[in-house]
Amino acid sequence: MDLFTLFISAALINNIILTKFTGMCPFLGVSKKSSSAIGMGMAVIFVILSASLVTYGLYYQVLVPLEIEYMKLISFILVIASLVQFVEMVIKKFSPSLYKSLGIYLPLITTNCAVLYVVLENISKGYDFLHMLVYSTAVPVGFLLIIVIFSKIRERLEASDTPKYFRGNPIALITCALMALAFSGLAGLV
Repeated sequence: MDLFTLFISAALINNIILTKFTGMCPFLGVSKKSSSAIGMGMAVIFVILSASLVTYGLYYQVLVPLEIEYMKLISFILVIASLVQFVEMVIKKFSPSLYKSLGIYLPLITTNCAVLYVVLENISKGYDFLHMLVYSTAVPVGFLLIIVIFSKIRERLEASDTPKYFRGNPIALITCALMALAFSGLAGLV
């Protein structure tokens, strides 16, 4: 039950986009089409889960025994950057159309504060391996869920008659705020 509560809390109630407002750059940039949003969400799931596994092992197997825990930020950023480069090469090789549609936002996963936030939270909250695995899966699944919902809404907004000054990012930010308000109603769930 503890793991289920952690999953629901990380994915829905304390959603990284709607409550922490981290990861907003790819969220706003790639959410204009559902296919791009799904591709970005899957890339974020892979990067966060992989980065969490590698950094968790790195921290507890290398940094703690050597008593150089202060190096975690730099080492975690290097791990994340390496994983994003790997994902970028794989997507470019196997799905050139997705690679082209993600554009500059794919390398921006490296500096996506959501990825760094999750790996640092795993350490600061003192999660054991199983809790780290659940948390590191729930957060990007929540990211994927929200970016897909948001992309569907944006597709409908593009087809609607939106006032001139609200077109584009203004209406997107208003929609994001309304989604955050709606999801805040889930706070009493757990």
